Amino acid sequence: MTDMGAFRDAVTAWAAGGPDGDARAWAEELGVRTVVLLEGPSDVAAVDALAVRRGRELAADGVCVLSMGGAMSVARFAGLLGPPGLGLRLTGLCDEAERRYYARGWERARAEPQEFFVCAADLEDELVRALGVARVEELVRAEGDLRPLQTFLRQPAQQGRPAQQQLRRFFGTKKGRKIHYGRVLVEALDLDRVPAPLDDLLSAL
Repeated sequence: MTDMGAFRDAVTAWAAGGPDGDARAWAEELGVRTVVLLEGPSDVAAVDALAVRRGRELAADGVCVLSMGGAMSVARFAGLLGPPGLGLRLTGLCDEAERRYYARGWERARAEPQEFFVCAADLEDELVRALGVARVEELVRAEGDLRPLQTFLRQPAQQGRPAQQQLRRFFGTKKGRKIHYGRVLVEALDLDRVPAPLDDLLSAL
């Protein structure tokens, strides 16, 4: 486990009702200054992949990228880590449908109101649109998932849906698949075509 991984674990335990001592100690030892609050691990995979491609070492810069396990936890994490708690700078990335949770969490934590970034639908939607359906299908084939995709597309519920929506749904049909493709899709992007919310987030760190 990396040291930043230990900080993430300590924060998650604290948010679940545990003591705050370990999180405070790790934050001080590591010089954590900013926490990126993300809904889930697929978002973490995408942010980490883009940071690598841009030559950034986020942990070395005092940045912790943290999965909260769902947007409805944002108020809890923001309160612990923002001005009322550890006093760290907060930023994040969320789906459009979850904007209200982030806005409410930021308000309760007295954090800067514009310090999170919003995807039009979700991050997978942003990445599929940036790459194009044909390129994403090439990547699915290269990753050995063409047959599962074809099986998925034959399901009655998928008939008549736009290809972009079908691909987004496909990524969520197997545990770990969204995380895997969060990295794969970002690694395939032209760096001048990074979706604006993801690009703006990294630029702000």
